[in-house]
Amino acid sequence: MSDAPQPVRVLVCDDQALVRTGYVTIFSAQPDIEVVGEAENGHEAVEAARRLRPDVVVMDIRMPLLDGIQATRQLAGPDAQFPPKVLVVTTFNVDAYVYDALRAGASGFLLKDAPPAELVNGIRTVARGEALLAPAVTRHLIGHFAEHLRPADTSRSAREDLVRALTPRELDVLRQIAEGLSNAEIAAALFITPETVKTYVSRILTKLGLRDRVQAVVLAYRVGLIPPTD
Repeated sequence: MSDAPQPVRVLVCDDQALVRTGYVTIFSAQPDIEVVGEAENGHEAVEAARRLRPDVVVMDIRMPLLDGIQATRQLAGPDAQFPPKVLVVTTFNVDAYVYDALRAGASGFLLKDAPPAELVNGIRTVARGEALLAPAVTRHLIGHFAEHLRPADTSRSAREDLVRALTPRELDVLRQIAEGLSNAEIAAALFITPETVKTYVSRILTKLGLRDRVQAVVLAYRVGLIPPTD
């Protein structure tokens, strides 16, 4: 009996057959990734994901019948059962698209012109439950939309609830996550080991009922734990 880890199961969703073929070729060449299906529109993506139960869905935004953001919301939104990780890959580098995708439940965002190695790494990153946004992008994007994320009449009580739920050290780690730092960078900043950071991150997500680091970032800005940036 082999103890080798199971490959990451991936569903590829894009309305262009050539793009899908390219993704399948790139991903299938990786020993730790298995492409379990394809979809050419949002409806097919939702049906295939619910039937095949992939670990990661690679999702285009602009697709016929149902766009990628709506499909993401159905698969990974707050009401979804057994939600997969969704990696949005699009040609459109527009803040509003990124914001809408993250709000819908996506775990990461890449552009289609990203090198193949970056796409493959994106699959592995979101499969681990980590956010796929560079620190600068995280702070610019979430900070830019912080006023939309933060209900002014409830942010204070929500922040107080957050402070009560977490220990001071967990709050420190959450602030670092919201700044877009990786586990290694958080470890260096707080003078602890990366393994300890990983434990703190897991506790934070569990205590707050969050799916991944992207949701933690959004929550931190929503309740005012991190101030918005211009």
